[in-house]
Amino acid sequence: MTLTRRHLLQTAAALSAAPFARLAVAAPGASPRRFVFFILRGGLDGQTAVPAIGDPAFAEARGPLGQFSADPLKLDTTFALNPLLPQLHTMYGRGELAVLQAVGLPYRERSHFDAQQVLESGGTRPHELATGWLGRALPAASGKGGLRAVALETAVPLVLRGPVEVDTWAPSALPEPSAELVARLEAMYTNDTALAQALARARGLRDEPGMAANLERSGGGRGAAIALARKAAEFLQRGSQVAVLEMGGWDSHTNQAAPNGATSNNLRTLDAALAALREGLLPNDAWKQTVVLVATEFGRQVAVNGTGGTDHGSGGAAFLLGGAVRGGRVLADWPGLAPKDRYEGRDLRITTELRAVMRGVLADHLQVARATLDREVFPGTAGLKSPELLRV
Repeated sequence: MTLTRRHLLQTAAALSAAPFARLAVAAPGASPRRFVFFILRGGLDGQTAVPAIGDPAFAEARGPLGQFSADPLKLDTTFALNPLLPQLHTMYGRGELAVLQAVGLPYRERSHFDAQQVLESGGTRPHELATGWLGRALPAASGKGGLRAVALETAVPLVLRGPVEVDTWAPSALPEPSAELVARLEAMYTNDTALAQALARARGLRDEPGMAANLERSGGGRGAAIALARKAAEFLQRGSQVAVLEMGGWDSHTNQAAPNGATSNNLRTLDAALAALREGLLPNDAWKQTVVLVATEFGRQVAVNGTGGTDHGSGGAAFLLGGAVRGGRVLADWPGLAPKDRYEGRDLRITTELRAVMRGVLADHLQVARATLDREVFPGTAGLKSPELLRV
């Protein structure tokens, strides 16, 4: 077989893009605690996901968006879950889900790109910080040598960028390199330590055969999201302590209430993916040591717009779930939906800063020292009071 530059590049790409992550058993002394950050990109409408049906202003404020295909799933006297989130509702009943309402970031300018930068960096304004809050927390978290993290994406997202090496995993569409070609590469790299180690690591961290094909056969969309959630659970069962996933498509300017529209389908997918993540973490009691934070860059305006959707807003909803979560409750300093109670007369007012929730998870679950949180992870947040999030 004749080796060409094209063969080498294709093989290197196939190995690097193939499904992989650190699958080794966690090092002695590593923390058994797990944390998952699930990013919803596009701006989830918190009043669609977690409607405040008990607010006297709800029906008038929401208009046609206050009508659902079935009865909302009651949480307490004020809040309910969208009927398309039945598995989350079951987790709430088990005490494994805490719902957060009227949460948000210090940023208020309604740009997806800038808001996502703030969400992932942990700063107060766009590009104030160039690394991610979770990436900065990893070396300071519990366990010898910090924590091991994996992103279920093709590249390391900003939230995980920092001083610690992070693995990525994504299904590959490239063909499998032949065994002969890989063997030739190994022989070529024998005297190059860096390349030899990189190749060995790629081979050693490869996923079981057929996972990429299984993801492709899932048909994308909901099936792919569920498969990725299951894969995240597998990584967390086999050595990683932190995982980051994301789901796009939450920008809902038009036809938001359509039964089979983007928002409705996304809610179904989110519900199924989180249930799959839980199922994958039940063995070995991993779920009992897990916290999952589901958050978006901003909420939507309270009132429906002229095309049956909602425009960019401020306050919104988030979810905290897992066996380690003190759930079965809604955490909300509720400001109300009446026009006089809204931010700038149009948005749900933020009464709980999302960074306070993040700080609480890092401090109480991943055991990051509060001095490190104040100085390195979330500079300037020493005065933020975190709600009680975890089981004793």
